[in-house]
Amino acid sequence: MLGSAPPDLTPRRNISPGQMVPVLAADGWADMRWGIIPVGRKNARGRPVMETIINARSETAFSKSAFEGLRRAVVPASGWYEWTGERRRKTAWDICRTSGPLLFAALWDVWQAPGGQTLSQIAILTCAPNAEVVPIHHRMGVILDPSDVPVWLDGADPAPLMVPLPEGMLRIIKAEAVDWDAP
Repeated sequence: MLGSAPPDLTPRRNISPGQMVPVLAADGWADMRWGIIPVGRKNARGRPVMETIINARSETAFSKSAFEGLRRAVVPASGWYEWTGERRRKTAWDICRTSGPLLFAALWDVWQAPGGQTLSQIAILTCAPNAEVVPIHHRMGVILDPSDVPVWLDGADPAPLMVPLPEGMLRIIKAEAVDWDAP
């Protein structure tokens, strides 16, 4: 399943939950489905979690049973989109790093489907937004510094890494300026 060579890292625009994304785990690279099917997992009230989990709040992910036993991973990305505004009149915001790729902290698991098939799947960790993202969204992905990737993957205490990216490291532009046909 996991390999030493990265899968296709060609940039793609507007990846949606349910699609396969390249992921770096402690044992190597793999393509994984964005969204965890939480079969057998329970919420704080002891009820089964029914929805697919695409994001996990970093403040609670390490204490909730829904995320128990999940492993750590990194999802590289060239950027992400956030949407603001009223229904049918939304504005897309293209958010990327001013220099280099984004490296999102994630949790991963393998889902055992009926019939014996397996599916590797991930959820991206989120934190409070930095000042640049606040006007656009109330959360943002936990973005790791490249030097923090080995620390994250080796299982060290995650708390120091679960913070927003410092101000000045993101570029945010309206969708009108985005070339939707570019990779």
